[in-house]
Amino acid sequence: MALMEGCRRSHPTIRPVPRTHTAANHDDELSIASEAARRAGRLQMERYERLERIVHKTEHDVVTEVDDMSEELIISTIRQAFPRDAFLAEESGTSHVVAPAEGDVDEQRLWIIDPLDGTVNYANGIPIFCVSIGLVAGGRPVVGVVYDPVRDELFSAQTGRGARLDGQPIRHPAKEKMSDLVLSLALSRRGWAERERRVRRRIRVSRVMGSAALALAYVANGRFDGFVQSGGLSLWDICAAGLIAQEGGACVTTLAGGEWFGLSMADKSIGLLAAAPVHHKKLLELLA
Repeated sequence: MALMEGCRRSHPTIRPVPRTHTAANHDDELSIASEAARRAGRLQMERYERLERIVHKTEHDVVTEVDDMSEELIISTIRQAFPRDAFLAEESGTSHVVAPAEGDVDEQRLWIIDPLDGTVNYANGIPIFCVSIGLVAGGRPVVGVVYDPVRDELFSAQTGRGARLDGQPIRHPAKEKMSDLVLSLALSRRGWAERERRVRRRIRVSRVMGSAALALAYVANGRFDGFVQSGGLSLWDICAAGLIAQEGGACVTTLAGGEWFGLSMADKSIGLLAAAPVHHKKLLELLA
């Protein structure tokens, strides 16, 4: 249902917020997430190009002290307002889990956080990175915030209430011709070469930004006409940005055309396609 709907739709002290929200209104959560993202973004800009520690997590991935500091700041900010909620964050994993009342699916709330998406860019002084914060309730994203501290831009969305950029409604402006498309395109070298060539022959140009969450959020207002990544994504990369792209009018699916979000999805296993419905089907065919 959520998939079809997505393809069809075109710093004061924080006090605990009463749990009076409904499925259609998470204004308090959106406000707190936005504040947390901006606080983390300010910290990142204060320390930009002044890093004291860079640790290699894997051969191709790094983490800095700013990742850890940003995550702690975000979690503490949200926890002040929603002390019973759980967290899934890139650096610390799952924390502060509180079991909901039996059978109360709507109260199963999980904040999914990438405190600094684009750490390699950040560590190398490339000004393309962001903060990503999503809230999942009942197993589905209901709030998403992606904040770019360099441009001081905040993308946001609530389920069923559209996407916004700095508070103003945004919409994906579908282009008529596929040959005019500018895609965020990141395909693995193994097994995807021919499919990548097929896509490249049909579009205008592709780009890779180094921040999947920011690139996916850009689909919501048409800075990118589509987002394609064959794998390597985790829930914290897609939770907020996928909701923003979907609420902006894009069709968001896996590369097999299935549901784009599920809490059982394994880390670094997710591939995603987001594009206007008019182009989504054709892109799926080219990637098959």
